This record gives sequence, C-alpha cells and structure tokens, in this order.
Amino acid sequence: MAEKSCVKRLQKEYRALCKEPVSHVVACPSPSDILEWRKFLFILVDFYYGKIKFPPEYPYKPPGITMITPNGRFMTQKKICLSMSDFHPESWNPMWSVSSILTGLLSFMTDNTPTTGSVNTTAAEKRHLAKDSLAFNCKNTAFKKLFPEYVEKYKQERHARQLVSEQVSAQVPQEDKCRLKLEKLGDSSVEDAKGVDTPKDARRNRKQPFPTWMMLLLVSIFGVVMALPLLQL
Repeated sequence: MAEKSCVKRLQKEYRALCKEPVSHVVACPSPSDILEWRKFLFILVDFYYGKIKFPPEYPYKPPGITMITPNGRFMTQKKICLSMSDFHPESWNPMWSVSSILTGLLSFMTDNTPTTGSVNTTAAEKRHLAKDSLAFNCKNTAFKKLFPEYVEKYKQERHARQLVSEQVSAQVPQEDKCRLKLEKLGDSSVEDAKGVDTPKDARRNRKQPFPTWMMLLLVSIFGVVMALPLLQL
C-alpha cells in the first residue's frame, strides 16, 4: 500500500500534467491501480506504449520504467536504465516529477546512446515498428480502456485501408477484361491482315490475257490453225 504522501504527490503531479502536458506524450494513471496511483501508463509520439511504476516511498525513491510496445530503441517488458529510474537511485532527485520523467524518457527515446535495456536497430526497422505499433497497442486491454481515441483512430485507418483494398480488387478484373479485349482485337487484326491480298498479290493472282502482238506473230508464221487454241485462252 502506498504511503499517503506518495498518493498525494502523484495526484498533484497528474493535475499539473493535465494542465501542462508534455509535448508528444499522453499519460494517465493505470485503471488497475487507481486507488494507489502508483502506476502511470503513457504513449510516446503517438506510437509507443509504456508504464512507470512508482515505489510507495516516492518521491524519495525513483520509479521503474518499462516499454510495452516494440520500438527499436528499448527492450520490451524490461526495466530501462536511466538516471531517473530505479537503476540509479543514487542519482535520483526528489524534486523530479512525472512530467520531468516523461520529458527525460522522450529525450532518451530519440537518442542512440546505449544503456541497459536499449537495442540497436536501423532506421528502416524503426519505421516498420512505428507503422505496426498502433495495431499492436490496440490488442492490449489496459491500452484500450485508457486511450479509446487511439483505438478509434486505428479502426478508422483499418477501415480506410479495407476500402482502398476493395477498390483495387474491383479495378483489377476490369483491367484484365480490357487487356483481354485489346489482345483479342489485336489478334483479329493480325488474322484479317493475313487474309487480305496486297495489290501486288492481286496482280500476280489475276489471270493474265495472251498478248495480241504475240498472237498475230504466230498467225503470220504458223497459220490460223495453231493460233486458234491460243485464242481460247
């Protein structure tokens, strides 16, 4: 059970956080620990979901910080080693608050300095994790209860993707039909072209008459009898 001073301190800090939110961070008390106010859940830059668990002795002892969403910067479900976490109680300052902890965490999130609990990933891997983070978070029961606006955002994005997919699927058969029709027309044109004689072919295939001058020459030489069969040609 948390000490009364711890609960009062966290309630006061939460009210201050609501009045002056930390940029790019959304945070609120855990619904499973609302009576004790010892656990804060947060979202960093709209993607990464994590938790801060305060000891009963807070603010005289530092909290533990854990990331839940795969993020490419810190391991998930493992405490992060930071100067304001319980990894370094000797460096903890009781004047620090939930806001200052979240601000420091956000700074470490965008940094590449190695520490206990950090991981090394490429920029492409980080972009891929960021793209899939909302779908991952919406499977978490506590996340859905605390951040319904993000769940609604995910539903809208998924619905929009489905509409686009359906439109693409509907266009593909139509495009196939057009392509097949064009191919059929192309084949027909080729066949028609094969069946049509060119002027040169038509002249070659047409029956050529026997030349008149040749007939007269033959008559003069061999007589009418030999020329008659030629006249019938």
